[in-house]
Amino acid sequence: MKKILVTGSNGFLGQKIVDLLASNDKYDVVALSKGPNRNPNQANYAFFQVDLLDRTQLTDFLSAQTFDTIVHTAAMTSVEACEADQATCQLLNVDLVGYLGAYCAKQQTQLIHLSTDFVFDGKKNAPYIETDLPNPQSQYGKSKYASEQVLAQSGCKYAILRTILVYGINADPNRSNLVLWAKGKLSQNEPIKVVNDQWRMPTFVDDLAYACQLAIDREAQGIFHISGAELMSIHEAVYQIADYWQLDKGLISEISAASIGQAENRPRQTGFDLTRSNAELGYVPTSFTDALASIDNQFKTFGR
Repeated sequence: MKKILVTGSNGFLGQKIVDLLASNDKYDVVALSKGPNRNPNQANYAFFQVDLLDRTQLTDFLSAQTFDTIVHTAAMTSVEACEADQATCQLLNVDLVGYLGAYCAKQQTQLIHLSTDFVFDGKKNAPYIETDLPNPQSQYGKSKYASEQVLAQSGCKYAILRTILVYGINADPNRSNLVLWAKGKLSQNEPIKVVNDQWRMPTFVDDLAYACQLAIDREAQGIFHISGAELMSIHEAVYQIADYWQLDKGLISEISAASIGQAENRPRQTGFDLTRSNAELGYVPTSFTDALASIDNQFKTFGR
């Protein structure tokens, strides 16, 4: 049995990972978050409330037990929040990762760290491979690239999973993403504006959680690209969402990224070559349509 620590367990991905690992008796799961546990599922894992930026509190917690793997999902992920509060962005997205890297190097603990397509500038037409040179255009992207560099220098056994535009559903009704936002607004017959000049390979959160499990099981090391396999513009994704739930596409207006100030701080096009993740992790993404069907079923599971 492997003992796994999941940071940011109240988060969108964090909850999914905890639920997935806790359902398997191969893992002894410990969940960690700054606030009280918001996951309705509280079976088969231990939860601790720890402020990751309180170094004394975190050190005391880590000193009391050892782990085979830490899955580090906690981060400041809003592009705008990172620009507005660069000091906290540095503390949470970079300095904390350096601390965990040093701890994992000392304890011989595997560290699985989440990163982003925003480490790239979006100027490459072909899908990005893991060895492409990052050139982040936002403070958020710069902080995540810096965290990757910190881990590379830490001496710990690490796996960095870069991902793109994560979507899906969990038990927290306050968590939103592209699919839930578009479906929610269109279901209420509210008009929405959607960017039509940025392209992504959206990632189903269930796939990303499973990729974390694969990285644990295979004791993966290095950088891996984890995303969906279909490149689409943001507005094309929203049209597919409307089609799936038979919602009014006439409510959708296409706009440019520049018109809402998102042309310079977000890459124009990102997509990932998944060859390495498929070969070394056995990662195969769910199609966008199949993921929407799964989300539809999960609405009932979560009572939403």
